[in-house]
Amino acid sequence: MKFIAIIPARYASTRFPGKPLADIQGKPMIQHVYERTSQVFEHCCVATDDTRIAEAVDRFGGCAVMTSPDHRSGTDRCAEALDKYSKTTGTAFDAVINVQGDEPFISTEHLTSLRDALDVPGAEIATLAYPMKPGDDIFNPNTPKITLSRDGYALYFSRSVIPYIRGAEQSEWSSRHTYLKHIGIYGYRSDILHEITRLPQGMLEKAESLEQLRWLENGYRIKVGLVSSETIGIDTPEDLARLLKKMHD
Repeated sequence: MKFIAIIPARYASTRFPGKPLADIQGKPMIQHVYERTSQVFEHCCVATDDTRIAEAVDRFGGCAVMTSPDHRSGTDRCAEALDKYSKTTGTAFDAVINVQGDEPFISTEHLTSLRDALDVPGAEIATLAYPMKPGDDIFNPNTPKITLSRDGYALYFSRSVIPYIRGAEQSEWSSRHTYLKHIGIYGYRSDILHEITRLPQGMLEKAESLEQLRWLENGYRIKVGLVSSETIGIDTPEDLARLLKKMHD
C-alpha cells in the first residue's frame, strides 16, 4: 500500500495564533513535525491555508500544499491536499496519514503503529490508543477514551469514562480496568477519506464534539493501534512554555 503523510497546519488558531511557527530549539514547530514524519514516510507534505507557513516549510526544504481557508477540519484539509499533491506528482496513493501539526515530538512508534493498523485487511480508518495507568486522570473530559472490540476495532469514543465500573468506588476504577486514552492522529484509505468529508454531522458528534463519532455512526471501521507512550501536544503558549522549561531543566 502506498502512503502519504499530510500535516494540516493553520496559522489562525484561537488559543495559539501562529502556533506552527513557534520556535522550539531554533526551529519552527512545523519543522520538527515534518522531519520526524518524513523519517517514516517517503511522501510527506504540509497542508496549510497561510503563506507564512508555506514559506517557512519551503525554507527548510519541505513540501507545502496551499489549501482553502474554509475547511471545517484537518480531515477536510487533508482531502484537498491529497488531490493536489497527487495531481502535481502524478502519483496515486492508497492511504493517507494525518499527522497533527502541534505534535513536534511525535515518535516513530506512533507513526509506524498507525501505518500498520491501517494496513490490516478490512481497516478503513486507523487511530491510536494509549493504555492509561492506575492514578491517571480518567475523568478528564479533555481526554477522550476508547472501548475496543476483541479484534481491535473502535466500539465508541467518549469524553466520559467508558466503561462504567458497577459496584466499585470511582477511586478504584483505574485499578479495576485498563482505560484507553485516544491519541488523535488518523490514517484513512484514500477513497474513505473522500467519503467521510461528505458526511453531515451526526447526533453523537454533536453531543461529544468528537469528529470520529461521525464515522462510527455511519458504519466505518476504525482499527486502533496500541502504543506504549503518549504524545506531547501543544495547544497553548503556556503548554509550550512548560515544555521548553522541562527541556532546559
